[in-house]
Parts: sequence; structure tokens; C-alpha cells
Amino acid sequence: MTIDWWTLGLQAVNVLILIWLLSRFLWRPVAGIIAQRRTAAQTLLAEAQADRDRAAAALADVERVRAGFAQERAAILAEAHEAAQQARAIQLAQAEADAAQARDAAKAALAQERQAAARAWRDHAGQLAVDIAGRLLAQIDGAAIGDTFLARLVGEIRALPPEVRAQAVNGSALRAVSAAPIPAGEQERYRRQIDGALGQPAEITFAVDPGLLAGLELHGAHLVVTNSWRADLARVLQDIAHDAPHG
Repeated sequence: MTIDWWTLGLQAVNVLILIWLLSRFLWRPVAGIIAQRRTAAQTLLAEAQADRDRAAAALADVERVRAGFAQERAAILAEAHEAAQQARAIQLAQAEADAAQARDAAKAALAQERQAAARAWRDHAGQLAVDIAGRLLAQIDGAAIGDTFLARLVGEIRALPPEVRAQAVNGSALRAVSAAPIPAGEQERYRRQIDGALGQPAEITFAVDPGLLAGLELHGAHLVVTNSWRADLARVLQDIAHDAPHG
């Protein structure tokens, strides 16, 4: 076999020229394109990563806002609940105050009604007692009534302490007050018995007060001895008023 070195050399030169041409016009542009695409891809990846980072940051912001909304909502609900509780407490307190005021007003009205009824009953009882006393007086001998009240007056005067009786007589006039006029012939007898009860003579005048109904009282500057049906009725009515139920 014979090797044609010229042909082989030419082929080698052709190969070198082809390699140079490929390197010059194909591989370099392709490499540039690949490099550009790699750069573009890296840029896209970087932008995508940046977008992901921004999205993550935005999501974090959204989560923080949502958390803030939740806290604010909880605070608003708590404040509303507290305000509702306070309003309810105020309403309950006002309702209790109104109820207490109504109860007090009802009690006061009931007490007034009871007092008015008690006064009306006492007035009726007093008037009835006066009417009964008047009917009794019409049936009793006047002289006997006079002697009875004279004896009672003398007994009450004698029961007073000596210093009180002495002060009553000392330098002051006394009045013997009766419901009906005492005859002039009887006045001296009345005066003697009263003087005897006082323990010394006294200046005594006689007066009439029909409001006594019946009785004989002794009035002075330092002494008043009540001894009449009016005084007895007043004591009875006072006892009735004391025993009457109160509101």
C-alpha cells in the first residue's frame, strides 16, 4: 500500500481549516449564545428568587396584618364585652334603685294612709267619748259630780310635795276652774277644802270652762292640777294613739 503524503497533508490542512472555520463561525457564536442564554437564565432565576422573596415578605406582612387584625378584633370584642357588662350593671343598679324608690314610696303612702286612718279613728273615738260623756252628765246629779271632782282635786293636791304646794301659794293667785258655774254658797266650802289641801290659806278665784266637760282644776303661776273628763279623755286618746300600729 502506498501512502500519498501530499494527499494526506492536504486532507490534514482541510481538517485544520474546517476546525478553524467551525471554531470561528460556529462554536464561538454558539458558545456566546449559550453564555447569553445562561446569563439570561441566571437573571431569570435571580428575578424569580427576588419575586419569591418579595412574595414571602408580602405574605409575612399579610400574616402580620392578619395577626394585628385578630388582636384588634379581640381587643374590640373585649372592650365591647366590658362596655356591655358596665351598661348591664348600670341598668341593674338603676332598676334596683327605682324598685327601692317605688317600695319606699309605697311604704310611705301606706304609712300615711295608716296614720290618716288612725287619726280619723282617734278623732271619731274622741268625738264619741265626748258624746257619751255629755249623755252621762245629763243623767248624773250635778252636785254629786261637783263633790266627786272636789274630792279628787283635794286628794291630788295633798299628794304633791310640800315645797311644790308652798311655791304654788307663795305670792300668786290661784284659779279653781270648773265645767259649770259653782254657786256662790258653795264656793267658800270649795275654798276651805282647797286651802286645807294646800296647808295654808290661798287667794282663790273661780272660773268656768265648759270644755272641761266635767271636773274641777286648779291653775296657778307655778301649779296646774288637771282634774276633768277632758284631761281623762286626752289621756285615753293618747294611750290609744300610742298603742295604735305604726307604719
